[in-house]
Amino acid sequence: MTGGQERGDDTWPTRWTDRSPLPILPSVTFRDRLIATIRAARPVLESPGVLVVGSEVPNLLEAGAAATLVVSQDLDVGVPVRHHGALRERLSELHDFEPSAEEPSVWTPLSPDLLELNFVGIDPAQDPAEAYVLEDDRLPLLVFGALSLVTRGAEIEIGGTRLALPRPAGLLLEKLVTDRTGQKGERDLLVALGVLVTSTPGDVDELEGLYRRLRPELRHAVRSNLTILSLLAPLPGMPDPQARRAAVAALLRRLETADPEAS
Repeated sequence: MTGGQERGDDTWPTRWTDRSPLPILPSVTFRDRLIATIRAARPVLESPGVLVVGSEVPNLLEAGAAATLVVSQDLDVGVPVRHHGALRERLSELHDFEPSAEEPSVWTPLSPDLLELNFVGIDPAQDPAEAYVLEDDRLPLLVFGALSLVTRGAEIEIGGTRLALPRPAGLLLEKLVTDRTGQKGERDLLVALGVLVTSTPGDVDELEGLYRRLRPELRHAVRSNLTILSLLAPLPGMPDPQARRAAVAALLRRLETADPEAS
């Protein structure tokens, strides 16, 4: 009988079990995507002066780069302005990405298994409250003043790529010194929480020292953002602020004690 197999008096319809079984494909985890992106971005991540900044840092600071704290769609690549030319020469080696037509500082992946690359400028001489655009026909950069607080920290090897991370104290301060509004602002503050979670007591000591050197209005911004962070509700794919309220409150009290103008 067409479309079936006969077994005695019974007609058995053709079923998927009659065919070769389909392979079971393992799901691609966020950590898989992050590591694959780092591997594919090796030419720029190993360029002189470049460091990873932003939401992926807490993931990479976890033991074994576990990547359990923050789920995001991009990898922020910090480019010191004095190294911009050297990095520009390596862009031709990015075979798995292409520049975005809408945002030329963003390079989009050719595969859904990779994250976007978001290039941002770092100028140590820039005022933390200001920003400017580094014009370039191939890789223009928005140079965020708050990133002037970020300095080079540890180097780690991930996916065969040697990459640099920022010192946690400076990155945490960068996240807290900038006005944060809307859901994007909330996510940025939860990234700051992720950095705090993975920081050591020495990192917090360093943070306090950097905080003391800020102008009064910037110190106020830091304390305001910590207050907001202490009140946030959880967001999917981000550190849980409710479980870390005590740590946030302790840091806020410490900075208030260190600042005579915080009363």
